[in-house]
Amino acid sequence: MKTFLSPAWLWLLLAVAGLFVVYLLLQLRRKAYAARFANLELLGSIAPRRPGWRRHLAFALLLFALASLTVAMARPTKDVRVPRDRATVMMAIDVSLSMEATDVEPNRLVAAQRAAKEFVDLLPPRINLGMVSFSGSASVAVSPTTDRAAVKRAIDNLQLSERTAIGEAIFSCLDAIKTFQTQLAGQDGGGPPPPARVVLMSDGSNTWGRTPEQGVSAAKEANVPVSTIAFGTDDGYIELEGEKVAVPVNHEQLEGIADASGGSYHSAASASELSDVYRDIGSQIGYTTERHEVTTWLVGTGLLAAFAASGLALFWTNRLL
Repeated sequence: MKTFLSPAWLWLLLAVAGLFVVYLLLQLRRKAYAARFANLELLGSIAPRRPGWRRHLAFALLLFALASLTVAMARPTKDVRVPRDRATVMMAIDVSLSMEATDVEPNRLVAAQRAAKEFVDLLPPRINLGMVSFSGSASVAVSPTTDRAAVKRAIDNLQLSERTAIGEAIFSCLDAIKTFQTQLAGQDGGGPPPPARVVLMSDGSNTWGRTPEQGVSAAKEANVPVSTIAFGTDDGYIELEGEKVAVPVNHEQLEGIADASGGSYHSAASASELSDVYRDIGSQIGYTTERHEVTTWLVGTGLLAAFAASGLALFWTNRLL
């Protein structure tokens, strides 16, 4: 989206259009004057040779230069995608036994680990990233940090366990964010904390601890959106004590968490889809849109066109236009 900081200058484009109209009228007048001669062959022999279309090209370049410089004076801007300077992100990864299901090759956990590490690399360097793993309880594996290697090591060390405590995972992420922001406030002299977000990936339903609704209430109070990823298929199952146990994904619960907290909901049924989801979330979190002026670019374009018009006119006619 482009806007102009000084749009009043755009009225000068009417003058550029006026020059074009005057030029057309002069060309028509010249043709009308030439038509008065009955013997056009005689006219061609006595009139000096003109550069023809080349003269029109030089004038067109001049008009383009004037238009570019006029638009430049209006100070146009455009939206530019730039990396966030600061933000805090907590990544919560489900390590319940259902993550052993092989409906996603080679299994849900391995696919999640690979995609999570890709997400780590996607975020701009100055964003502080931490990680929480959760099953029957939730623990902070890495506090918010810019040390990406530490986060990747924690991802590689994930171990499966029983139950799924989604609500506890949200609370653990919020506690880590609050602690980190308190530390930042002391370093920055009490300035406003950087924006924060939780990215929670799970393949099941909450079965232990505080409820997701309680976690959402705390997230809303802290002004921290929770983006959720429902990972896996409805046909997933694990073998437990020699029996097949179905482990479908609870899309409704995870979507409700995202909607209620102001985050975004995503669903992934394969490793590639999960990578795409993390990439999309990384783009949302890690980058912001700023409005930048493009005046210099237009001035340069206009000057180049003006020099080209002048040079062609002098080369072809030995005069300026």
